[in-house]
Amino acid sequence: MAKKESIVYQGTGRRKSSIARVRLFEGGSGKVTVNGEDLNDYFGTEILKVIVNQPFSVTNTTGKYDVICKVEGGGFTGQAGAIRHGIARALNEANAEYRPALKQNGFLTRDPRMKERKKYGLKKARKAPQFSKR
Repeated sequence: MAKKESIVYQGTGRRKSSIARVRLFEGGSGKVTVNGEDLNDYFGTEILKVIVNQPFSVTNTTGKYDVICKVEGGGFTGQAGAIRHGIARALNEANAEYRPALKQNGFLTRDPRMKERKKYGLKKARKAPQFSKR
C-alpha cells in the first residue's frame, strides 16, 4: 500500500454510466488497484488493462505512480474507460506538462455517447414491431 506522507492526486472519470474515483500516489511501483482488487484480477481481458494504462504510456510515467480507484456502474468496458479518464485527469493535476499529450490522444475529453432511451410503441430505442399489411 502507498505511504500516508506521499503526495496524492485525484481525478474523477466518467464513461457511459460508470463513474470512477481515482487517486494517484507519487513514488509508487506502478501498482493499480480497482475496488480493492489487483488490475489483473478485476479485468479479465488484456485490452481493458491496456485501456487503463494508456495515460501512463502516453506520458512516459509507467511505474511512477500507484493507483487506487473505486468504480461503480456500467459494465467492464465503461468502467475501464472511466478509470482511464480519471487517471488522465489526475496526471494533468500532477503535472501540467502532460496536458498536451493527454489532450492530443483524447483522454481528457469525456465521451458523451450514452445508451439511447426506449420509446413507447417500439421494442427498443429504434426497433419497431414487425409490420404486416394484413
